[in-house]
Amino acid sequence: MAKTWRPAHEELARDLNRLIEARVLGPVDVLFGLDKDLRRRAFESVLGWTEELLGPDDDAARMTAIRLISTLFPSDEPFNPPTDWWGTPFGRAVLLRAGHPSAEAVSFTVAAAMLGISRQGVHDLARRGKVQPHPDGGVTVDSVQARLKERMLSEAEPAASDG
Repeated sequence: MAKTWRPAHEELARDLNRLIEARVLGPVDVLFGLDKDLRRRAFESVLGWTEELLGPDDDAARMTAIRLISTLFPSDEPFNPPTDWWGTPFGRAVLLRAGHPSAEAVSFTVAAAMLGISRQGVHDLARRGKVQPHPDGGVTVDSVQARLKERMLSEAEPAASDG
């Protein structure tokens, strides 16, 4: 399978590698020590997860996102990352492929972080019907996810036609 590495792939791979180092390899190294082979295998896994998260198979991407979330952010509570996490490459990949693993709706502030815009920008999108308000407050994750996909596709179109 030919890999098409774009800036999004590189950013996501760097972000995942940073997370794996901080949350998995670093603690294991402190407790037991690590050999270079394990770090190399971890990096190879990061490259594979990046391909899955940004690849064409929605089910594989969703399962990879959920598996990584449950492993990298273990908790007895529902997954509720800090607002700014949604602006990271991994946060955006999770939103695109799995939505919010534990919420049907998010606040305007979280939606703003997810979309990389201001809170007022989300209010404007809601007023124009570009994201859907949720009856209990905030906006639906599905509509934020759809908006991000739409924006990413429109940004990719000029690049695709340049070749």
